[in-house]
Amino acid sequence: MIEIERKYLVVSVDYKKESQKNNRIVQGFLNTDPFRTVRIRIKGDQGFLTIKGNGNEKGTTRFEWERQIPVNEAEALFKLAEPGSIDKMRYEIRVGEHLWEVDEFFGENEGLIVAEIELKHEDESFERPSWLGVEVTGQSKYYNAQLSKNPYKKWQH
Repeated sequence: MIEIERKYLVVSVDYKKESQKNNRIVQGFLNTDPFRTVRIRIKGDQGFLTIKGNGNEKGTTRFEWERQIPVNEAEALFKLAEPGSIDKMRYEIRVGEHLWEVDEFFGENEGLIVAEIELKHEDESFERPSWLGVEVTGQSKYYNAQLSKNPYKKWQH
């Protein structure tokens, strides 16, 4: 139940050509407190309930518990969600031994594209794809829970 993840901005759309799979994801939050974020997600035809804890000092490691739930239950829980939601397309790209998940955001977060990689341990090495930009691991403004409250379009660029 521990997630080890690094997050990067994406600098080109070349990832789309390399993608093996993509899914539309809509998510809302029952709680956006960083110590106990509770997320509802609909990914394709599946629903999920996820609880995440606060990250470590580097922002790479945190508690994550997730369960699949029926879509109709996820839709019902959306009615209880805090204001703001996330709408994105997730692309899955295998690079070497790792799976990259690239999220292209829509709506109030349009223009933001973020890549994530899950690792077995914090210092694990991995191959960097050509479309990978600057690392934003641990920068809370890039967490989906924060993007639902302070969307990318409202940032000073």
